[in-house]
Amino acid sequence: MFIKRTKRTVRGRTYVNHLLVESTATPKGPRHHVICSLGRLAPAPREQWLALAHKIESALSGQGNLDQDPQVDDIVARVRGGATQPRTPPPRRKRARGSDGRSARHGANEELLTIHVDRVDTERHREAGPVHVGHEMWKKLGVDHVLGEAGLPSRTVMFTEVMTLNRLIYPCSEHAMPEWIRRTALEDILGESFVTLADDALYRNLDRLHPQREQIERGLAEREKTLFNLDDTFFLYDLTSTYFEGQCPLNPQAQRGYSRDKRPDCKQVVVGLVLNADGFPKAHEVFEGSRQDRQSVKEMLDRLESRVGKKKPATTVVVDRGMAFEDNLTEIRKRGYHYLVASRQGERNEHFGEFEEDEGWQEVIREPSPRNPAQKKSRVFIKHASSGKEVHILCWSEGRVEKDRAIRESHEARLLRDLKKLRKRIDKGQLVKTEKIHQAIGRLQERYPRVARYYEISYQGKEGSLSWEENAKKKELAKRLDGTYLLKTDRQDLDDEEIWRTYMLLTRVEAAFRAMKSPLAERPIFHHLEHRVQTHIFLCVLAYHLLVSIEKMFLDAGIHTSWATIREQLATRQVSTVVLPVSNGEVLRIRKASTPEPTHRQIYETLKIPSQVMKPIKTWHAE
Repeated sequence: MFIKRTKRTVRGRTYVNHLLVESTATPKGPRHHVICSLGRLAPAPREQWLALAHKIESALSGQGNLDQDPQVDDIVARVRGGATQPRTPPPRRKRARGSDGRSARHGANEELLTIHVDRVDTERHREAGPVHVGHEMWKKLGVDHVLGEAGLPSRTVMFTEVMTLNRLIYPCSEHAMPEWIRRTALEDILGESFVTLADDALYRNLDRLHPQREQIERGLAEREKTLFNLDDTFFLYDLTSTYFEGQCPLNPQAQRGYSRDKRPDCKQVVVGLVLNADGFPKAHEVFEGSRQDRQSVKEMLDRLESRVGKKKPATTVVVDRGMAFEDNLTEIRKRGYHYLVASRQGERNEHFGEFEEDEGWQEVIREPSPRNPAQKKSRVFIKHASSGKEVHILCWSEGRVEKDRAIRESHEARLLRDLKKLRKRIDKGQLVKTEKIHQAIGRLQERYPRVARYYEISYQGKEGSLSWEENAKKKELAKRLDGTYLLKTDRQDLDDEEIWRTYMLLTRVEAAFRAMKSPLAERPIFHHLEHRVQTHIFLCVLAYHLLVSIEKMFLDAGIHTSWATIREQLATRQVSTVVLPVSNGEVLRIRKASTPEPTHRQIYETLKIPSQVMKPIKTWHAE
């Protein structure tokens, strides 16, 4: 098909008309057959006529087009219903009569067709439930608006959404992501064609997204604070590590360090994350893999202030014992924040006598977290112990006794194993220099600080022998302190239980890390370039924004569930094409979503999102 412009002069006046024409073969050669008159106005610029004709031809042949063009739809309707080539109407089915003798109408504008029911079929099934919820939450949080304000073009915004939804629903590499996108109803929901999408477009999207991470995170945190009425008077900070597959020679941040994933054989990066008391991310940062916890506080506070602004009255930073050094507490106070930390082991031991006393303990109950129903209820005993300008809270948890003992015995067994290996190397003459031997001993003491203090390790240079002796007194003290920890804060306005429960909020950061590593599949990382690694982690953080928003709305409704359960329940809803052969020889195809089940409707109602995945699309085809 093509568009043809004609001119005709009548009584000195020229009339211009545009025709949709089809070239047909005849015994006398090709002839032009007029399909439809388009009127005197040009349907589009001349250079676009051929493309427009192809779209019309595709639509008339029954091929759906995700880019809905009102002009194409109008012309197709005129062709199908116009006088130039009238469409033979299908025979009308006789209406059923009701008990009162009147016709049973199914809607004033509904077309009644005679269908060959034995030939009805369905095709192009796509999973719609999880991506529909993810897309609606994306819109509810206004992430498109935030990305637009960061200066990202619409195509980058669209790719960022599909990549974030992939991490939320079915995490995979950028190489495998295009196929996953095509297996879902994202084409129907977004109105975009992903037929030719390749992984290189997604890699380039990582590159475009990287420079705008800070502005996006700041804008998203501000929107969530308004949408959910969040309390930003407590900031919870912790770190984790995530490892790589490969050597990553082009990424200076990929280094070996303390692996929380139990993969010391792999290079890694360290990820710092700040949440508010409700568990919403406020800031994150990616550090080199060898970064120690205590060395990250100043930089993380800089990142936090760039996202949420300067301090507000009574704002408290909560950190774990790995950062509870005096220089870090000084830095927190210098910026005008309060602090609440778990103290180092040495400070805890100074209160040994008070731990031994039976008087003054208050029992509190630790209820299972709504986000972790498998967690058991436990009892904790707390005790006030003021120390100058600080408040010290002594804590003893019956649930931690076995855990502390198991950790201590495991570390002790590994220390003794490594000491025996070191002695064997010395005895065989593989390690001779005294300086190198002392360095090896120092590394073992750094690796096992919890238990190395129980042993006096010495090397006799003259004899060339390594020996160690257990300090029974220190070891017995450690056993008696299993299950205990010490909290300290400069907040004088909180009672003992409030201090303890506030510190327990830090478990929400641990839960966030678990979510990012498991359902959101942050690890292992296959990228080798530094900026792509950082953007990969940023996409995991974006996906966690959606996850925590979904779970909070369920918690606010009194429903304790997880995103993993919701995602599984939604997987049964699909979008498909219903194929209806009509008695007049044509085929009607209806692209639509399946009817939501009661479980789906409850999810939509809880999240306050529409149940409609897409508007049905009807197309006619020649059989």
